Parts: sequence; structure tokens; C-alpha cells
Amino acid sequence: MYANVELFIDGAWRSAAAGKTLTVLNPATGEAIGTVAHAEKADLDAALAAAHKGFAAWKKVSAHERYRLMRKAADILRGRADDVARLMTLEQGKPVAEAKGETLLGAEIIDWFAEEARRAYGRTIPPRADGVYQLELKEPVGPVAAFTPWNFPINQAVRKLSAALAAGCSVVIKGPEETPASCAALVDAFKDAGLPAGVLNLVFGVPSEISRYLIPHPVIRKISFTGSTAVGKELASMAGAHMKRVTMELGGHAPAIVFADADVDVAVKVLSANKFRNAGQVCVAPTRFLIQKPVYEDFVGKFVAAAKKLKVGDGFQEGVRMGPLAHARRLDAMEALVGDAVAHGAAVETGGRRMGNKGYFYEPTVLTNVPYEARIMNEEPFGPVAVMAPFEDFNEAVAEANRLPYGLAAYAYTRSQKTAAALGGAIESGMVSINHHGLALPEVPFGGIKDSGYGSEGGADAIEAYLNTKFVTLMNG
Repeated sequence: MYANVELFIDGAWRSAAAGKTLTVLNPATGEAIGTVAHAEKADLDAALAAAHKGFAAWKKVSAHERYRLMRKAADILRGRADDVARLMTLEQGKPVAEAKGETLLGAEIIDWFAEEARRAYGRTIPPRADGVYQLELKEPVGPVAAFTPWNFPINQAVRKLSAALAAGCSVVIKGPEETPASCAALVDAFKDAGLPAGVLNLVFGVPSEISRYLIPHPVIRKISFTGSTAVGKELASMAGAHMKRVTMELGGHAPAIVFADADVDVAVKVLSANKFRNAGQVCVAPTRFLIQKPVYEDFVGKFVAAAKKLKVGDGFQEGVRMGPLAHARRLDAMEALVGDAVAHGAAVETGGRRMGNKGYFYEPTVLTNVPYEARIMNEEPFGPVAVMAPFEDFNEAVAEANRLPYGLAAYAYTRSQKTAAALGGAIESGMVSINHHGLALPEVPFGGIKDSGYGSEGGADAIEAYLNTKFVTLMNG
């Protein structure tokens, strides 16, 4: 059921010019399931030429027509959700129910931005003299280079594509080589909806080679990247050298603060589900669990019990709640981070080991007594490892939440309205969710501050990153 994935350039699927391919693995088995075309300079030149041509045509299409086409693409993707979910589970590993949920949310995101296409309003500015008209116009910024990761191969790509297309931009997207079929299915939905040739182009290959070629290229006017902070800084610097506009959604190390007055059972249920979702390979996953001392033992005990009950296995198996890590590199990273924590005196309450010798499975893991010097207290784990630490009071919890240079997401649980209101202002993060997990809906902002990036990929703000503001002043007669 897994077809070899090609490049999509100028409205057609095609092999790489040099015929090169990369192997795609099933992370549940470690075995090859197919290939993906490997783009090189000739392919990138073709994609850039197509995007240049596509932008010239697409920017002239009315917002209402863009809306209609995007809604059609959303309906097509929605109708293919079962098939796309199976592809995603094969190549990425997440349970098939999660994969289908991601696909359906992707369709909802397209719907949201389709509506926003009709609301990219300008305005008139009151003049100082009679007969003068002062107009603020919104225009698409131009062809976009978008770089998307493997952990959410539909939902990371769809935010960038939908905002850009709604604004009237064309796109060259560098998809994830580990999970290419899911991203290709998203692009195919737009193709089958009738998107003009050249407006959307999809390439795969060596990430550093593609970024170094696309970002400085004069055709590209806007960059959007989701990935690690280290790579994001490098790409942002490259873009800045060429005066390219940038949206960066980078790494995080999200604190989850549980106060003594919280509903511990609710906190455990919600936080454990979101910690181990997608095997912890989620940029907004809770990672540092800060628990007030009066409920520390209760919370840790119940969280460990929840982790032990979690069924881990192939995402196609019934009842599986957590699949494998996406590739061997993540497995090596988990073993290194947990080993370092233990060497610094951490206690492993559950998990802490690889599961089996086939595929890339790692046990849901809970660590306690982890000192701040341990790597996992300072580096984004991006895996199924939860780190528990007690705290005394509000100020201590906020200080630890803000200690790191990251600022993507943060969570807190408390019954006190005063505490909740204070947390919203005190925590240095682009997103703060209190007493529930309310992030990543299409209509709300999605983005970080500090080393977690800048710009939003959700809500009404997201489309603004793909629009230029032009001022036109006109005097009659």
C-alpha cells in the first residue's frame, strides 16, 4: 500500500532529474517500505521557476476563488483520511487513530485559512486635505520556501501551505524525508482540487543543501521553518542576510506546574496523555513537571501508574496508545539523556529502556530527583520521558519555568483564579494553557518566544506573515 514518493513540480508528480532516491523505513520494524525522490539543483531550479510562474497567476485569483478551491481541497483530504492515516502510521509510527485525527485536523486548518483568505482587509486612513485618498493595501509577499518536520507530517505542513495559499503566495515546500507520503497526500489534495500548476511545489532531499539553495535565491521572498532551535537560528541568519521575512517555530522544553490546590486526578490524566502522545515527539509536549510539595508524592505515584498502563506497540494494533520513536536517532537520544540523568543521581520510577530489538520502541519513562545539571533538564527531550521536580511556592515554580531560553508552551493546574491570572503574566512563553490542554486549534495563535522562535502559525495573525502592507495615496484631479 506504500507507493514510492515523487517530487511535485509545476503541477505534476515526477522523479528526480538524476533519478536519485532515499529509503523510507517503517519505525515499528526498522524495515524499508519504499523510497522518496531525492531532489538536487536541477529539481530545485525547476521548482523555483514553477513557483515564480505560479505566483504571477495565483496572486491575481480573487480571494473568493482561493477560498472555494481551498475548501474543496479540505473536503478531498477529509474524504481520504482513512487512507492517509494508514500511510502516516506506516512511515511515522503513531497509532492509526492519532494519524486519522491529525489528517482531519489538517482539513479543518485548510478550512480556517480558506475563510481568512476573504478577510485580509486593508483600510482607509483619514486624509489631511480634501480630495486625497489614503489607502493601506494587503498584497501577497511572494513565493515562499517552507521547511517541515516528520513528527506531524500533515499538520506542520498544512499550516504553512494554507496560510501562504490563502494570502495569494506560491510555495516550494521541503517535506520530511522520513515521512514523505503523508505530506505528498496533502499536496495531492490541493492538486486534485484544481490548484493551478506551479502554485504548490514539493521537494525532498538533503535538508541543509536544499535550505542553502532556496533561502538566498531571489525568487523566494518568505521563509517558514519548523524544527530545532539550532537549525532555526542558522536559517534565520541566512534569511536575514538576504532580507527575507521569516516565521520560526522552534524547540521547547515546556514546564507543567501543578499546585497543591489542583485537581490532581485531572492533571495526571491530561498531562500524561499529552506527554506520551506521538511518543513524546511533540514540540509543545509537557516535559518538566513542577509539582508543589504537598501533592508531589500523590501526583508522581498516579502519573507513574498511568505510564505503566500505557500500551506500546505497532500503531496498527488495537489498543495501542503509543507507537515507536520515528527513527534510530531518537532512540539513541533517549538512551543518552536518561543515562546522563541517572549518572547525575536521577531515579527511574518506570521505564528507562528500549523495548525489544525490532523497531524503535522506548518505554514510557518517569524520572525523579533529577538535578538541574543533567542534560535532560536543559535540552528538549523530544521523546517519552517525563521529569518530575518538587517546588515550594509560586515564585520558585515561575523561576524554574522561565530558567531556560525556550518559550514555546507552558501548562499549569490550580483551582485558584488569582494564581491562574498571575501565571498568565508571569510565565515567559508564547502559549500558556491552564487547567486544560487548549493549544493548536486552527483559530488560536501558535508560536513561541525567546529561543523557541517568532511569529504565529495559527489564528488570524498567521496570514499576516504572508502579506505585505502597501500604502497608496491619491489626489483627485
